[in-house]
Amino acid sequence: MDAAGASDDELAVLRARVAALEADKASARPPHHRIRSFFAALLIVIGCVLVPLGLVASWTSDIVGDTDRYVQTVKPLASDPDVQAAVANRVTNAVMEHIDLPSLLEGVAPDQRPLAAKALGKLGGSLQSAVASFVHDRAQDIVASPEFETIWTNANRAIHTSLDRALTGSDEGAVKIETNTVTIDLAPVIERVKERLVASGFDVAAKIPEIHTDFTVVKSDDIGKVKTAFSLLQAMGMWLPVIAVLLVAGGVLLAVHRRRTLVAAALGVAVAAIVLGVGLTVFRTVYLNALPATVSPAAAGSVYDALVRFLRTSVRVFATLGVLIALAAWLSGPSRPADLVRRLWRSGITATRSTADHAGMRLGPVGPFVHRHRTWITWILVVGAAAAVVFWPHPTAWVVVGVALGLLFALAVLAFLAEEPAGAETPPRGAPQA
Repeated sequence: MDAAGASDDELAVLRARVAALEADKASARPPHHRIRSFFAALLIVIGCVLVPLGLVASWTSDIVGDTDRYVQTVKPLASDPDVQAAVANRVTNAVMEHIDLPSLLEGVAPDQRPLAAKALGKLGGSLQSAVASFVHDRAQDIVASPEFETIWTNANRAIHTSLDRALTGSDEGAVKIETNTVTIDLAPVIERVKERLVASGFDVAAKIPEIHTDFTVVKSDDIGKVKTAFSLLQAMGMWLPVIAVLLVAGGVLLAVHRRRTLVAAALGVAVAAIVLGVGLTVFRTVYLNALPATVSPAAAGSVYDALVRFLRTSVRVFATLGVLIALAAWLSGPSRPADLVRRLWRSGITATRSTADHAGMRLGPVGPFVHRHRTWITWILVVGAAAAVVFWPHPTAWVVVGVALGLLFALAVLAFLAEEPAGAETPPRGAPQA
């Protein structure tokens, strides 16, 4: 038998012995290890279950407890075409309900009737449809103007406290829940439309009385049922996601095999966040299908999307963060692909440092200092990146990715500075230094 064959046989024997030792070790696992593993898994599962609830609690606290956050959430609706169309239609219907064309036109002075007719344009069809079309055009002009955005923003800012009361059980204020519907009074918009009608030559609009009509923001048969849950989530606010993260971290620290547990826990958090995202999409369809025929589905969809926009952002953040943490934990493990990635990383750093050394780059005392304190510096960078994500005001998934890439670049610079120059040899103890 040649030397190669003997080496293969010895390697096979060694592998068999290692497998046997690992099997014996697994079968002889102490009972307290099994107990630790059980409670670690229990904590992680509870934490993952609480992640979606924590995200919803944080979103609820933002929407109800922070007026600026709420206004920032609903402000884009003022420029949404579907919402503008729904508001214009609602205003037009409200105005037309208060216009008695025969009596109003009879009250117009004879010298003003040609001007009114000119303002209406070519009537074509019936007078009612012509006037309705004219009113709708003026209403559309108002809702498409910056003036409507100002009205919408100021109104939502002013009614935020009332919205809080409505959703948490009290029906006081301009925004109220009646028959499980959250509505906003469009009287200011109607007044602007009346002014625009008069300015366009339709003087009869000045005789229209003050009109109060509502625009539906949310309508659901289940609003009354979820008031208690809404109040509870608002009270828990930011604490519930913190508790969820602490439970997951506690499970990882309690586990026997922490690296593998960290990978599983991080992926569990990511999956829990994705499940919430899927739930939001499914609930959107159910919610829109349950709306009455009088509510515009397109506008209701826009309102729903605006209200849950930041919640969906939180879903993406937790999903991205979970995947990145799991990837980092896996890359630090003993698997062959992870080892290959680490060797490629080190080879690239070594080649870069060698090139810089041959180009005459000298680090002076910086290199030895970084080399001695590399572990501490690494932890400082990791903690700094984590703090940046935690204390960033409402981070997005792109913020998380950007912080991760920044940390990766910082670690590459650290490895470059800590790398020994090519060809450098450690002098023997007591030898003279160059």
